[in-house]
Amino acid sequence: MKNLILALSLLSSSAAMAATTAEADSLGSQQLDEIVVSAPRVVRKADMDVFYPNSSIVSQSQNGMLLLRNMMIPALTVNDVTGSVTTGGQSVQLRINGREATVEQVRNLLPETIRRIEWIDNPGLRYNGATAVINFIVSNPAAGGSLMVEAGQALNCAWGPYWSSVKLNNGRSQWGATVNYKLTNKIGSHREYEETFTYPDGRRLTRTETSLGGHMGDNNGYAQFDYSYIKPDTTVIWAAVYGSKRWSGATLYDGIMSMSDGTADIALRDYSDQKGNTPGISAYIEQHFAHNQVIAVDCQASFYDGRSLHSYTERVAADDIPVTDVNTSIRDRNRAYGVEADYIKKWDGSRLTAGVSYSANRNRSVYENMGGEIFHQRQDRVYLFAEYYRRIRKVTLTAGLGVQYTSFRFRETGRGSESWNLRPQFTATYAPSQSSQLRLNFTSWQSTPSLSETNAAPQQIDGFQWRIGNPELKTSSSYMLTLRYNYNLPRVTGTFGVRAFTSPDAIAPYIAWQGDRLVTTYENSRGLQNINIFLSPQIDVIPGWFNLSGTLRYRAERMRGTGYRLYNHNWSGEVTAMGTYRDFSLIVQYTRAAADLWGESITTGESMSLVALGYRHRVWDFMFGVLCPFTRYDRTLVSLNRYNTSETHLRLDMAPMPMIRISCNLQWGRQKRGADKIVNADVEVDRSTAGGR
Repeated sequence: MKNLILALSLLSSSAAMAATTAEADSLGSQQLDEIVVSAPRVVRKADMDVFYPNSSIVSQSQNGMLLLRNMMIPALTVNDVTGSVTTGGQSVQLRINGREATVEQVRNLLPETIRRIEWIDNPGLRYNGATAVINFIVSNPAAGGSLMVEAGQALNCAWGPYWSSVKLNNGRSQWGATVNYKLTNKIGSHREYEETFTYPDGRRLTRTETSLGGHMGDNNGYAQFDYSYIKPDTTVIWAAVYGSKRWSGATLYDGIMSMSDGTADIALRDYSDQKGNTPGISAYIEQHFAHNQVIAVDCQASFYDGRSLHSYTERVAADDIPVTDVNTSIRDRNRAYGVEADYIKKWDGSRLTAGVSYSANRNRSVYENMGGEIFHQRQDRVYLFAEYYRRIRKVTLTAGLGVQYTSFRFRETGRGSESWNLRPQFTATYAPSQSSQLRLNFTSWQSTPSLSETNAAPQQIDGFQWRIGNPELKTSSSYMLTLRYNYNLPRVTGTFGVRAFTSPDAIAPYIAWQGDRLVTTYENSRGLQNINIFLSPQIDVIPGWFNLSGTLRYRAERMRGTGYRLYNHNWSGEVTAMGTYRDFSLIVQYTRAAADLWGESITTGESMSLVALGYRHRVWDFMFGVLCPFTRYDRTLVSLNRYNTSETHLRLDMAPMPMIRISCNLQWGRQKRGADKIVNADVEVDRSTAGGR
C-alpha cells in the first residue's frame, strides 16, 4: 500500500508540473459543443468519454489491445499479457462498432483503422447490467485483407497465449476467421489454510493445512468463422459460427492437516477439473430507414457439453485407507437461446432507444456419482426497456425504464420461482466550460441465480462439509448512484468521483449446521451496501515520450444476512508508467487488488506487477517482459462465518515469470470495414460446478 500511495503522490506531483509547463507544448483546439483536450484528445459527452488515438500511439501499437493500453485511459487497467481489461477490479465489456467482442477480437483490430474509443463508465439500459463498456469505432481500412499472428510463451512454466486472424474481402462482403489457444498446464501452486469450526454445543475444532505442493491448469481454445455484408447507411448483415473447448481446468492440492483435538495428522488430496465444448451460432441484421430510424435484431444460440469433477480424500498419514473419500461427477448438456430487437430514432439533440429481448436456458445435469440421477432446469427471461436522451445547451439528460421477468423451475421437483423487476436509469450532465464536467448517474440491474446456486442436489465437499442449492431463490436487484467530476487541463485529464451501491436482496452463501453436517446453501440476504471514493489522473509528463496514469480507490461496505452483520474497508488502485523512444517502448504496471466482502467472506484478488520492453520493426513486434517482478501471486479468502472462521491462501510458483512475445501484422489490397452490430442477445450458457474447498 505504501508503494501505491508513493506512486500516486509522484503522479500527482507530475500532474502539477505538467499543468504549469503545458501551455507551450499543448496543441490548439477549436470551440465545440463538447469539451476537447489534446494529447490524447478526449471529448466529454453526456453518456461517454471519447478518446482519439494520435499518430504516435497508432505507430507504437501492433493491434487493438496494445492501442487501448497505450491510450492510458484514466480508471481503466489494461494488461495485454494476461488479456484482461478491468476498472475497479471489475471486468469491462468490450465492443467493436457497438458489437460485443472478445479480447481476441480486439487484438485482431488494425490500429490504423481505429478512429476513436468510446469509454462508457455508466452504461445505459441497452447494455443490460454491464459494469463499464469500451467501444472501438473502426472505419474502412485501406487493406483488402489482413493476417495477424501472435505467440507468447513464459520461460519458466507452461503458460502462453497464441492466436491468429485472417480477413478477406469481396465487394461488400467480408470473410473472417479467428483461432486462439491459451496454454496453462500444471503450473506449480500451493494452498495454505487454517480454519476453526464451532459446533452448536460450543465445541471447537481447528484444522491447519500445510502444503505439500500441487498444480493448476486451464488449457482452452476458441475458433470463429464469420461473414458480413455492408451496404453503407442502409443494411448490415453479420453471421458467425464459433466454438470454444476447454481441455482441462484442473487444480490439485496435496497437504498435511493437523488437528487441534490431538488426533493424528491427516494427509489430504483435493482435485477438481472442468472440461467441455461450447459451440454456437449468431446472426444479426440492421436496417436503416428514413428520418434517422434504425431497427436492429440479433439472434444467438449456444450449447454446452461438459463435465465437472471433484475428488477429495483424507487418510491418516500412517495409513493407506481413506477415512474420507468424496467423488462428485456432473455431466451437463445445456442449451441457451437469445433474441433482441432494438428501435432507435434520432432527432437534433435527442435520441429514443427502445428494445425487447428474450433469453432461455434449458439445462440437463446428470449426477454420475448419484447413480445417474438427472435434473432438468428451465430458465426464461424477458426484458423490455425504453430510454430517451436530450441535450439542452450545457445540460444533457438521459432517462429510461426497463422491466425484467425471470422464471426458473426444476422439472423433477417442480420447485422454482418467478419474479418481475423494474430497472430505472437516469443521467444528468452539466458542462460549464471546456475544462470541467459534472455527471450524476443512477443505474440498476438484476442478477439471476446460477444453476449451482439453485440445484438442490447435495454435494459433499470434505468429511463433514456439504453444499446444497436453494431452488426458492429470487432474482436480486442492484442500484448504483455515481457522482463524478471530469477535469481537463492541457496535459492532464482525469476523474474524481463518489459511488454508492446497494443490493438489498443480494444472493449470498448461507452456512449452518444440519445435524453433523456443516451445509453451505444460498439465500436472498438482507443486502450489501458500499461507498467508493476514487481519483483517476492521466498525465502526459513528456508528450510523446513519457506518460503516467493511475487510480486510487477507497471503499467501505456492509453486508447483512441471516445471523450476521459484517463490515469491510480497504484501499486499492493501479499505477501505469509508459515511456517510448522511436521503435522502443517500456511499460511498468502495479496493481493492488481490492478486498471484496460478499456474504460472510472477504476475497482479495490478484495483486499484479509487470515490466515489459517492446520493439517494433515494420510488420513485426517483439516484447520481453516479467510478470510479477516485485509482487507475488497470492489470492486470499477469509471466512467470517460464526460456525467456520478460516483464512486460505492460494499461491503460484511461476512468479516472477519472464516471458517473450512475437507478433506479426500483414495487410494488403483494399477491404470494407467490419459490421456495425449495435445490439447483442444474451446467450450465456450455464455450467454446473462440482463443490470444492
